[in-house]
Amino acid sequence: MNGKAIYQPNGPAGEYAKYACNFYIGCSNQCEYCYCKRFKWGNVPKLKACFNDENHALEVFEKELKAYLPELQKHGLFFSFTTDPMLQETEIITVQALALCTSLKYDVPVKLLTKRAEAAEILMCPYFQYPYNIHVAIGFTLTGHDEKEPHASTNAERIEAMRKLHEAGFKTWASIEPVIDFESSLNMILATKDFCDLYKIGLQSGKKYDKDDLLDFVDDVIAKCSLRPTSKIYFKDSLLKQAGIERESLPANCVSREYNMFNS
Repeated sequence: MNGKAIYQPNGPAGEYAKYACNFYIGCSNQCEYCYCKRFKWGNVPKLKACFNDENHALEVFEKELKAYLPELQKHGLFFSFTTDPMLQETEIITVQALALCTSLKYDVPVKLLTKRAEAAEILMCPYFQYPYNIHVAIGFTLTGHDEKEPHASTNAERIEAMRKLHEAGFKTWASIEPVIDFESSLNMILATKDFCDLYKIGLQSGKKYDKDDLLDFVDDVIAKCSLRPTSKIYFKDSLLKQAGIERESLPANCVSREYNMFNS
């Protein structure tokens, strides 16, 4: 599957979702470590060139939604790998696409990943009240390093937004990626362990970590998350490779890439 809006990501992105949707490229958060910089997409989000305008993008999206519906209902749909889906420039089309996905007509679960705390107020609107909110899992990237994410909401603001959304009945998850340093990442997990349903944890691309420190970090994460039995952990392949850990040796609160938040 490789449509104009919906496609199947591969490589490390495939560890986040089997199916994803991109309407825009470029991001104004301007994070120092962002992989989007490699593609020189810029700091101003732009609608993908294959779309005439947002109305056309939504028309294409709905056609693809219908075409791939059984697979999307089974695996869900991720927003977005090429921008932040809750920026001021992107939030309107994101919400419209979410409304289509979660409608009774399509019933497709969705996952979002953002660094915008405003997502809490946007998603806690009347439309996404129960039962529609149970089909939305909202994720926040948490590194503990605001200085490396100059135009994003602060990590503290994102954590508070996650708490509000979890209390409102949404599934919540955190991308602890990249791990800039072990202490900061562990602090992000400790600050959210009571209201985060899933952690996806990955290292900084190209960076080598001390193996003993990495093993200690993995042990600490597993121990802290075990205090809330419903919290699950996904360690990315590259992290386990550096640590020399086989996924099969991890305890029950650690999941594989096939884990589906909506079936738990």
